[in-house]
Amino acid sequence: MRTAAFFDLDKTIIAKSSALAFSRPFQAGGLISRRAVLRSAYAQFVYLVGGADHDQMEKMRQFMSQLTAGWDVATVREIVAETLHHIVDPIVYDEAVQLIEEHHLAGRDVIIVSTSGSEVVEPIGAMLGADHVVATRLRIEDGRYTGDIDYYAYAEAKADAVRELAEERGYDLARCYAYSDSVTDVPMLEAVGHPHAVNPDKELRKVAAASGWPVLVFNRPVNLDRRRLPPARPTLAALAVTGAAASVGVLLWKQRKKRLI
Repeated sequence: MRTAAFFDLDKTIIAKSSALAFSRPFQAGGLISRRAVLRSAYAQFVYLVGGADHDQMEKMRQFMSQLTAGWDVATVREIVAETLHHIVDPIVYDEAVQLIEEHHLAGRDVIIVSTSGSEVVEPIGAMLGADHVVATRLRIEDGRYTGDIDYYAYAEAKADAVRELAEERGYDLARCYAYSDSVTDVPMLEAVGHPHAVNPDKELRKVAAASGWPVLVFNRPVNLDRRRLPPARPTLAALAVTGAAASVGVLLWKQRKKRLI
């Protein structure tokens, strides 16, 4: 049966909140005010320092819904396309890129599952070579966002999306992997056989310790050049805080070595 690796995006693949990272380009494009940029910067700081629990995620959802109401969809997509590499390249974790490459070499699909909007997540996923993206979808009428949400990729909804994809594509979830930094993604992590906590917030760290999940530390944001991706190499063994992740890294290395022989 097929297998896949499911990745959260913010603080798992990239070092910031993708939803807030584009606030300055959106201001330059006339979509938001300076006050909104400052508020976004504060929200980014709170998120980076303490993570985001359910209450904080709800506040962020309301903030983003109100902020985007009336935005022209074409303008948003144009701004994202023009500034994507400038904004995202410097904040992609090198360890995450290596891990994505390892999973591809092992024959697994790589799927990004993010609470951020699809207009941001899909281009990032394409840049990273993801096979599929699951992201929040904002409601659109007459080419503009209404401020409502058609699909919110959050908490249990992420786990539901993972299970639906497994059914559609024939993934054996017991042999699949998942990675996230947030306790709100515990349902998604529990849906697979190989869950990993990446730069976990305090609550997820507790869950990981109680469940015996590997804990990975990503701390090397790098400028990403898709034309010259670094060669894949076993990184899990070096990054994992627990011995379980070391075993996964050795297994991936052996699988790759067999292909080379």
